[in-house]
Amino acid sequence: MRSRQTLAIVLNTFREAVRDRVLYNLIAFALILIASALLFGQISIGIQKTILLNVGLSAISIFGLLIAIFLGIGLVYKEMDKRSLYALLSKPIRRRQFIIGKFLGLNFTLLVNTALMSVGLWAALYYLMRRFEPQDLSVWVAIYFILLELSLVTALCLFFSCFATPVLSAVFTFMAYVIGNFAADIRAFGELTENNLLKGLTTVLYYLLPNFSDFNVSAWVSHGKPVAAEVVLLNTLYALCYDAILVAAAVWIFSRKDLK
Repeated sequence: MRSRQTLAIVLNTFREAVRDRVLYNLIAFALILIASALLFGQISIGIQKTILLNVGLSAISIFGLLIAIFLGIGLVYKEMDKRSLYALLSKPIRRRQFIIGKFLGLNFTLLVNTALMSVGLWAALYYLMRRFEPQDLSVWVAIYFILLELSLVTALCLFFSCFATPVLSAVFTFMAYVIGNFAADIRAFGELTENNLLKGLTTVLYYLLPNFSDFNVSAWVSHGKPVAAEVVLLNTLYALCYDAILVAAAVWIFSRKDLK
């Protein structure tokens, strides 16, 4: 019974996202950008495939990020603003089911959108090369890492949306994403300084925020290099653990939120 209620929230979240016209615009822009990579490839003879994969995977990641933030910041706030949350929670639905359902619903939306953009990338790749090669399978690993990355962004959005406005949630999530992409560099900078306070701050940021740079293998796979199975396993466990912590924190905050 509980699982059915959670599934209903997941499907409802997906339907709401599908009705959003901005979602289609973002997907369209991503597909246009992937198609334009074919033109850039014609200019740079000999590295057409590398350019296409780099631009294509970057487009999937960037537009997926925009979709995750745009939809994620309103997961909780929108329901409260429309007063639909009160009617929903008046039914035998627990608050943790609402949070988990919203998280899974947006991740399912991102999965579908990423799949659509990936089809565009593979179509462009086939148009360019007229065949697929065994090393192209590594591209699927890069796409999988993008999905893991987007699940972390979704968890961050959901966490911040439980206590902040949509604008602040977007700012906090974007800042966490940017810092997380340069976490290793920031920590290295802190190690070079003689300021113990700055060194401690950079170390805390390194361990506290998700390290998004670990999921960026676009440049690696675009040159036909495989990704080790150990890296895939570690990144999967890392993302799942971080997602679980953030969603649990969001449930804890939301369960103590005064909705009156």
